[in-house]
Amino acid sequence: MTRPYAPGYSIPTDLLLKAYASGVFPMAESATDPEVFWVRPETRGVIPLDAFHVPHSLAKTIRQGRFDLRIDSDFEATIDACAERRAGRLSTWINGPIREAYTRLHRIGHAHSVEAWQDDELVGGLYGVSLGRAFFGESMFSRETDASKVCLVHLVERLRARRFVLLDTQFTTDHLKRFGAIDVPRASYEKLLIEALTGEATFHP
Repeated sequence: MTRPYAPGYSIPTDLLLKAYASGVFPMAESATDPEVFWVRPETRGVIPLDAFHVPHSLAKTIRQGRFDLRIDSDFEATIDACAERRAGRLSTWINGPIREAYTRLHRIGHAHSVEAWQDDELVGGLYGVSLGRAFFGESMFSRETDASKVCLVHLVERLRARRFVLLDTQFTTDHLKRFGAIDVPRASYEKLLIEALTGEATFHP
């Protein structure tokens, strides 16, 4: 499932992209641990884009237009918010090398954030990696009820409109299962990944 990564306080960009193309992603034991390890799960969480489900109560929230949704307006603030300690989660796997590596991916167009703003304050969001026709969701956060959920709906709409075919969630949770997330065996996932890496999709217009 995992392979160690020698501590070097940096993850090379080309290595990170090759890892995603191979079905592997990095994590850390905690925010203060300078090392990362590589994860290749036996089962992978995905949200089939053609089976995405929006709960009725969330659809009502979306119609109310409570949030100003933005793309990549403050990627670094989004990843920092995802790494914050909060109730029910006293530690995070987003450490310094991971933050630095994904910020570099963002600068070259391979990592993106979907953000919910309210009164010009960042109140929710998510970020992930774009490669070929695949989007790999990394983490999400909410400071206001439903903020990250609205961002997820906006992400799916964007992926559908721009010819993406795979939304990878790494793992499934009860929260994500409400939206249609399923567990896929590794062999099946890798077939989906190969298809998604064939051809191009553009996250930005």
